[in-house]
Amino acid sequence: MTDTATAGRALPHPERQQIRLEAVLHALSDPMRLQIVRELAAQEVELTCSQFELPVTKSTTTHHFRVLRESGVIRQIYRGTAKMNALRRDDLDGLFPGLLDSLLAAADRQSARLGGA
Repeated sequence: MTDTATAGRALPHPERQQIRLEAVLHALSDPMRLQIVRELAAQEVELTCSQFELPVTKSTTTHHFRVLRESGVIRQIYRGTAKMNALRRDDLDGLFPGLLDSLLAAADRQSARLGGA
């Protein structure tokens, strides 16, 4: 049950059937956004925006999270004053079976090949 303080702060997300492959691929084409998704996938829990150490400004970080949310890759919800982020793995796996795992595995291989970049 949500209280009235957080209910007014609900963020828009696409419904599962509205998620488009092009938007997901676009969202994951950026190295910072891919890093966010890799961290969420590795942790398998909700993380606050401040738990990510990204080498960009706060406004740029906010932009990256918005692109991921609007594409349907992540879900963002407020818990008190913290904005929590979770990977929408069930939705993505249901719509595009194997896509997320393949992309994450490819990102891991690339990171190893490039020395952790």
